[in-house]
Amino acid sequence: MTTPLATPEEIKANAEASLAEIPHPSLPKGSNLYGSTKIFPDYQAGEGESYFTLVHGIAHESSVSFVACLQALRALRKGFESVLYFYGPAAMNAMATRGFPTTGDSAFPGEQNINAQIEKFIEEGGTVYVCRFGLSLHGLREEDLIAGCIPCHPLDVQDALIHYARKGAIINSTYNL
Repeated sequence: MTTPLATPEEIKANAEASLAEIPHPSLPKGSNLYGSTKIFPDYQAGEGESYFTLVHGIAHESSVSFVACLQALRALRKGFESVLYFYGPAAMNAMATRGFPTTGDSAFPGEQNINAQIEKFIEEGGTVYVCRFGLSLHGLREEDLIAGCIPCHPLDVQDALIHYARKGAIINSTYNL
């Protein structure tokens, strides 16, 4: 025996009961929900310090790649030599051909956020590497990379990591499953 279909009146009554359980909105717009005390100092880069970010996250599948770009830009603005290295499926983050119905258009709000962050990062002096093998995994072309992105050999991922580790860089390795 199946459960009988609820009437529109029953659904409306349940919706009203649900809304009445907790006052809405519980706080007016602009209310603080969290404290603002910063625990650690606002560290700035020392002479010659580097910040190396490995990104292995697919564009628009999570915030991993976008947040990695934001962190790399913040490190750059703190004075670090800051590098983004997109490898594996993350290579698609660096494509200038993103958009719909034409390149550069946004089919949904935020579609161009990652592009804008990468462009800003490069404009402000950051370095962006993109793994050629990562491009090939998705049939992406080097000539379609965002201007200023540097295509790299697949074996460069490990050697770049070694290079920056030996320089004493802060290593931020992000990964999206």
